[in-house]
This record gives sequence, C-alpha cells and structure tokens, in this order.
Amino acid sequence: MNLLSSKQTRFWSACMLLTVCWLGLAQPATAQQPRLNDHNTIGWLANFTTLRVAERWSIHLEHQIRRDELVAAKQQSLSRMGVNYIVNDKLTLRAGYAWIETYPYGDHPIQGSGREFPENRTYQMATLSNPVGRVGITHRFMLEQRWVGSYSQSELPTPDRVSYLNRARYMLRVQVPIGKPTMGDKTAYLAAYDEVFIGFGKNVGANVFDQNRLGLMAGYRFSPVFRVEGGYLQQIVQLGRLVDNRNVFQYNNGVIINTYIDLNLRKKK
Repeated sequence: MNLLSSKQTRFWSACMLLTVCWLGLAQPATAQQPRLNDHNTIGWLANFTTLRVAERWSIHLEHQIRRDELVAAKQQSLSRMGVNYIVNDKLTLRAGYAWIETYPYGDHPIQGSGREFPENRTYQMATLSNPVGRVGITHRFMLEQRWVGSYSQSELPTPDRVSYLNRARYMLRVQVPIGKPTMGDKTAYLAAYDEVFIGFGKNVGANVFDQNRLGLMAGYRFSPVFRVEGGYLQQIVQLGRLVDNRNVFQYNNGVIINTYIDLNLRKKK
C-alpha cells in the first residue's frame, strides 16, 4: 500500500507543524515590534532539464529568470546544476552547484549597498515521494552552503567581501491529475506547494527565518519528455539586516511559469 504508516504520518505532521510555526513569524508585526513591509509584484520563469545517463544516475540542469514589477525589472538570475542518484522509485538524492546574481529591487534592497551581488552555492538534496491514491505527495529536503558577495563601500565597482551562510529548506508539494486516475501523457493536473527556508550558523543576521514560498498552479503533461505548469506565487522574504533598527519583510506576489524537459540519453541495448 502507498498509504503512510502511523510513524510516517506523525513525522510529516511534525514537519508541517514546524512550517506553520515559522510562517507565523512572517506575519505582519504587532505594534510592540514594528516591521517595515515591502510589497512587490514578481514574475518567475524557470526551466528544469533532466538528462538520464544511466539506470540510477541523471544530470539536473536548471535556469530561472526572476523579475520584479512583474517582468519590467530584474530581481534575480539563478543557474543550478546537479547529479541525481535514484535510490528507488520513492527516494532521489542530489548534490550540486548554483550561481545566483541578485539585483536591487523594492523599497529596501537585500543588501544595504543597493547594488547587485553574486552568490556561489553548493547544495545537497533528498526528494521523497509518497503518493496517496491519485494524489502525489512530495517532500523535498535541502541543505545549502552559500558564499555571498558584498561591498565594504557602496562606491566600489565590484564586491570585495564574501560571507559564508548556511540554510536549510523543506518543501511539501501536492499534485493531483484532472479527469484521470493517474498522471500520464496528455494529462492536466493541479499542484500546490509550500517551502520554508531557515538560516543557521554564526553569520546569519536578523533572518533565521529566511523566507517562505507558496505556489498554486495548473499544469499539463504532454509526454514523458515535456510538461509545463504555471500559476500564482507568493514569496515572503526577511532581510538579513535592519533598517532604522527595524526588521524588513518583503511580501512578493505574482506569477510563476515552469517548464520541465526529461531526456533519456541512455544507450539502447
């Protein structure tokens, strides 16, 4: 049976409770602890490509274009690659590298310099799938090691400092096909996910709660090779610095469009 055991149910319930608790930290502040709120409209475009090179091994390639003012201004550019190891049909492990360029946007830029800055990142990830009936449930756990560039003086042409940060991420995604008992070719589906980001380590500033992302989407699987999905995205970000001795929270809402390509490069026997 695909149903979760009682121990698994209690474990994932605890994970969700932890997520809800962290989300509570990101809600509008009371008068006792005033916060600065920064609202932005975002548009994210992403492609995820999987190259299957062996029975249990594949290569992950990803590029995301993240925009502010829907599409008019830059928010962030992210390129990520990794190597997947398929333990079984429910568990996949991945390790890889990412390059990120973040641009100044909103009323309060992420860095006080108000400049764009680079980030190098390594990461390790585990994805656990456990369908319940026709509902696909996916849990994704990720650890990130981040080297973030910054400026000692805003007038410098390039970043002259690098800060090392750690971050943990947990995402729960639920997906259900429309009009069919299972996900197959030429199938529409609905999907929702929530992901919480937690910073840790000595260099973490005000943002132990780093951010949360909520997505509500509709998608269509054309074939085993290609599918596309899009919908609503909410991103809540807590800045790692204070402005006028106050915490800053970004409330970014907009649209997201993802495309997925899955290519089998294994040699036919």
